[in-house]
Amino acid sequence: MASIFTKIINGEIPCYKVAEDADYFAFLDINPNAKGHTLVVPKKEVDKIFDLDKDTYTGLLEFSRKVAIAIEKTVPCLRVGMSVIGLEVPHVHVHLIPLNSMADIDFKHKVNLSKEEFESTARTIAANL
Repeated sequence: MASIFTKIINGEIPCYKVAEDADYFAFLDINPNAKGHTLVVPKKEVDKIFDLDKDTYTGLLEFSRKVAIAIEKTVPCLRVGMSVIGLEVPHVHVHLIPLNSMADIDFKHKVNLSKEEFESTARTIAANL
């Protein structure tokens, strides 16, 4: 059965898309730790990051780097943090989170954004790629 991320990639579930190429997809987390919190996934559905083949693994990190640089141009922050946890969805995903304090990386810390804020943030990150 396809993961929720595969359904997002296939357009079956809506998202706030930030970037896409032939192999990777980036979209805003709908339960973000901070404004601009973005998930980056390979289109190939694999459960664990270290089970990715070498090319997909390095490609995921390179794609994530491009997205992180665009996030940093969009959202005022000290840096963009990266986390790979992956327990909640069995599909490799990288969290890119704008950080101004250590609390921003804590997954207990959440922010509420309006639909308009999500749309505007996604558009601006995409434009900064």
